[in-house]
Amino acid sequence: MNNTQKIQHLMEHPQPDQQHGFALKLMEMLVVPTFVIDTSCKVLIWNKACERLTGVPAYEVLGTNEHWRSFYSEQRPTLADLLIQGRTGELHSLYQQHARRNDPGDNLCAENWCDMPRLGRRRYLAADASPIFDSSGKVVAVVETLRDVTDEKKAQMALERLATRDALTGLANRRCFDDTLQAEWQRALRTHQPLSLLMVDVDNFKQYNDAYGHLGGDECLQRIAAAVASEMRANDLVARYGGEEFAVILPSQSLKGAAIVAERIRCRVEQLHLPNTGSNKHVVTVSIGAATALAAPDNDPSQLVSTADSALYRAKHMGRNRISLPDIEGEAPTD
Repeated sequence: MNNTQKIQHLMEHPQPDQQHGFALKLMEMLVVPTFVIDTSCKVLIWNKACERLTGVPAYEVLGTNEHWRSFYSEQRPTLADLLIQGRTGELHSLYQQHARRNDPGDNLCAENWCDMPRLGRRRYLAADASPIFDSSGKVVAVVETLRDVTDEKKAQMALERLATRDALTGLANRRCFDDTLQAEWQRALRTHQPLSLLMVDVDNFKQYNDAYGHLGGDECLQRIAAAVASEMRANDLVARYGGEEFAVILPSQSLKGAAIVAERIRCRVEQLHLPNTGSNKHVVTVSIGAATALAAPDNDPSQLVSTADSALYRAKHMGRNRISLPDIEGEAPTD
């Protein structure tokens, strides 16, 4: 007999008292964190495992509808509340993952981050909510069981990060760049906003590597990556495009705005004062190509990349340590 069946039996067969008391005791001692609410969302059962999970003793929540405080800093329904109140349409906005089980009873399962105010630490909890019916088929309560899967979630996030992040710099990798550029292109199609792109290349990097070795070259790239990232807005993306080349996606940014960002990046890298005898300034510098497009159904983001690449080539050809815009001769020359 599973947890739901035990509670259902308890609801429908409260006699004799000895059996009733045994069932309650059994529920209390279950190792799975479990609580039960009635049709008024008041707590009927809050077992020992639930106390350990939340840090909230049963006497504080029994008979109240304040059980949400055990999980969240701001008021919001638990999975059991959504089920008993028929508010399952809110699942998508409240939980990162959710599903309905195929078994009878409209059972729900969902996962999300919880604040856990009493413990003072966020935990990622998996919840299952199941309705309890009386002999006439009427819902009289909902039982919710919980699992702390924080470690598994963090491991999953780490794997996802490895799949989308460059190991050396911590920036987005080429795969993430390609996916993001495609997504931003589609968004630009819907919003009719410009989409800008910067291609950033470290000048004379081979000479730097020859002078300081690969470890020195790696450190150089890491510092440049941090400098470029420091100039980004929250919705911009900077990625390691390959080798010593970086790419910056600037959603809803005009060409003029992209040029301003590019010049800030150029100055920020120069101000790192990383020594490089291959440069006229004797410090590491970058060349930047900028491009902007208005997305249309008859073109695609590869054209934006090609335009920015051509601008970068012009910046290199004209002497490096400068930015170049489409059909405009180099900007901010400093050599």
